[in-house]
Amino acid sequence: MAGFWYDSADKTNPISEPKRKFRFTVSFEGIDASYGGALLWYAKTADKPSFQISAGEHKYLNHTFHYPGSVTWQDVSISLVDPVDPDMAATLSAIIIAGGYSPPSTFDDLNSMSKASAVSALGKVTISQLNAEGNPLETWSLWNAWIAELKYGDLEYGSDDLTQLDLTLKYDWAKLEVGSDSKGAALKAGAAEGVEGMTSTEFFRP
Repeated sequence: MAGFWYDSADKTNPISEPKRKFRFTVSFEGIDASYGGALLWYAKTADKPSFQISAGEHKYLNHTFHYPGSVTWQDVSISLVDPVDPDMAATLSAIIIAGGYSPPSTFDDLNSMSKASAVSALGKVTISQLNAEGNPLETWSLWNAWIAELKYGDLEYGSDDLTQLDLTLKYDWAKLEVGSDSKGAALKAGAAEGVEGMTSTEFFRP
């Protein structure tokens, strides 16, 4: 195991670099090449998935016992710069429309959004954290993700900032995959006890 303090010239114990916040990518597979492709190179910030486990209580005399309950995955927020080409205000609006939303035109217009269409329109969502060589150290895949909130940003005469769009995604759960970096250092996650030389491990896979 290489630590921060090792000599960079020592090939047997290379310096280990921690994961860095600025090395990441976000992909929406529902965005095809004509709209700029799945890789959101204009992503500004992205939350990693997280979850909360509820607890049930049982009291006996003056004692309290806690039991784990249901697992709820928390919303993921993503901020994007609008690069104009592709026009993300238009692209994301098209995803919402493809998900089944449209303003009512007549009283007998009964169309509405469905989970299947909303998930299909956005496509598979992945958030990857990279090493210095651009290889994924961890990849999160959001299961059945759909856009729950979309903010097109604000305008201000006194600001030179880039226009920002903010998304909130809901999903059922997220799969985490961790793998070895480009130097081939095997990660041992402990999920598969007794397996040596593990180069990738998946968590929360259905």
